[in-house]
Amino acid sequence: MPVDPISLEVFKNMFISVSEEMGVALQRTAYSPNIKERRDFSCAVFNPQGEMIAQAAHVPVHLGAMPSSVQAALEVFPNGLRSGDMVILNDPYLGGTHLPDITLVAPVFVEEDGEKIFAGLVANRGHHADVGGMTPGSMPLSTELYQEGTIIPPIKLVRGGRVNQEIIQLICRNSRTPEERKGDLAAQMASIRVGEKRLQEVVQRYGLADTHEHMSAILDYSERVTRQAFLNIPDGTYRVLDYMDDDGLVDQLVPIAVAVTVDGDEITMDFTGTSPQRPGCINAPAAVTMSACLYVVRCLVGDEAPANQGCLRPVHIITPRGTLLNPEPQRGVAGGNVETSQRITDVLLAAFAQALPEIIPAASQGTMNNMIIGGHDPVRERPYVYYETIGGGMGARPTKDGISGIHTHMTNTMNTPIEAMEFAFPLRLKRYALRRGSGGNGKYKGGDGMIREVEFLAPARVTLLSERRKLPPPGYHGGHDGQPGENVLFRGGYEEVQLAGKEILDVEAGDILSMRTPGGAGWGAPEEGEQS
Repeated sequence: MPVDPISLEVFKNMFISVSEEMGVALQRTAYSPNIKERRDFSCAVFNPQGEMIAQAAHVPVHLGAMPSSVQAALEVFPNGLRSGDMVILNDPYLGGTHLPDITLVAPVFVEEDGEKIFAGLVANRGHHADVGGMTPGSMPLSTELYQEGTIIPPIKLVRGGRVNQEIIQLICRNSRTPEERKGDLAAQMASIRVGEKRLQEVVQRYGLADTHEHMSAILDYSERVTRQAFLNIPDGTYRVLDYMDDDGLVDQLVPIAVAVTVDGDEITMDFTGTSPQRPGCINAPAAVTMSACLYVVRCLVGDEAPANQGCLRPVHIITPRGTLLNPEPQRGVAGGNVETSQRITDVLLAAFAQALPEIIPAASQGTMNNMIIGGHDPVRERPYVYYETIGGGMGARPTKDGISGIHTHMTNTMNTPIEAMEFAFPLRLKRYALRRGSGGNGKYKGGDGMIREVEFLAPARVTLLSERRKLPPPGYHGGHDGQPGENVLFRGGYEEVQLAGKEILDVEAGDILSMRTPGGAGWGAPEEGEQS
């Protein structure tokens, strides 16, 4: 079959459908509310060299980093993976993001002339609500990786079709919620088998040679479309400096700097000048930084280019070793994946806003507003862990207002439905509403943030990882800033206590936690006479 526009479109959508069906299988068979309800997972398909060729529309911070996990799996087993193998890993310094994100990678083989031939790989990543560590939820204000939970280097969870139950037992024994871990890992394995079967069907229908030829052609096509899009960006160097609020341990701003150089159909993203690696847990592994860069490139190029690694071929990423965005082992990274990735996106989009002022929206909320709650459920008489990221305001766009109460940029999860949360955990949702007026004013207004208030029905330990509590999302072209977020605790339901953006605290039954997320920034100066 010759590669032509029609066949390319057919294969592109077949590979995407493999990823999407993997996701459906994972979501429908998962045990935890975090994966089943919030859909905090991602799936993708890779060629035999470990390059991502297709992904489902899942979580950007997962998907851009997943190729590093696949490459790590291939490197650890240089003699190759065999039919029926599955590799498990979560090590952020070997292709992972942070420890709760557990990745499974499996080779796909097909039979040709009586011989098993390596056709490609499938992989998925799920955020497990607890993998051990010093606080429930495995996202503490840590000083080193070892405090964050169980570290899993690339090892074979399944060898030749036989599941290594000892590895599952080890993971479950180190989790506060072992039944959830067992159920979610089983769901991930089922998802992998679905992907393996569907990719085999593609090869059986069209042949291995044509399948591999179209894998290569899809990568090449994404590269061509990306290069063409870059030609529409004025040449030059665009510099931005922004700050994280703090690292959770030291109360000082943490700079992230970027110089984006556009040179014809190639772009260099140089993060020299960014803060050295921090004692707190906001360090972002190189895979997370790459993930944010890929996301921004995808935003610039649009849907015409298939989302794969071909988009990164014309991009050069410079992240000096030992800095916030490329830390040395074994620095803490629990918050780097969720919070620092958002700020990387902010600075990159701000740089491109200098070159493309009529295209790039103003800053969105710039945080995932992580709320992690763990304790003992007195009704079920067992430990529990609840994890939630909370939406906020999208930045205003050059032609319309931003959207209120939505997840933006590096997160693409849903909320936990009230019924599911109150059924599964000793928690009661007291308020869930838009934070009216928190979006920045402007010619086009930023979206409003949200208010989510949770009452505790039993004592618990809470970890908060949030940003934009000190510095607001900045407006563009005369637009006003969005309002910063707030974290507030009502002791006994009444006594108001202001909390930091990153904090670990113990609460009692009757306490209420109120998370008030940032609004998006405005775009363009407000009309004359309009209130700010």
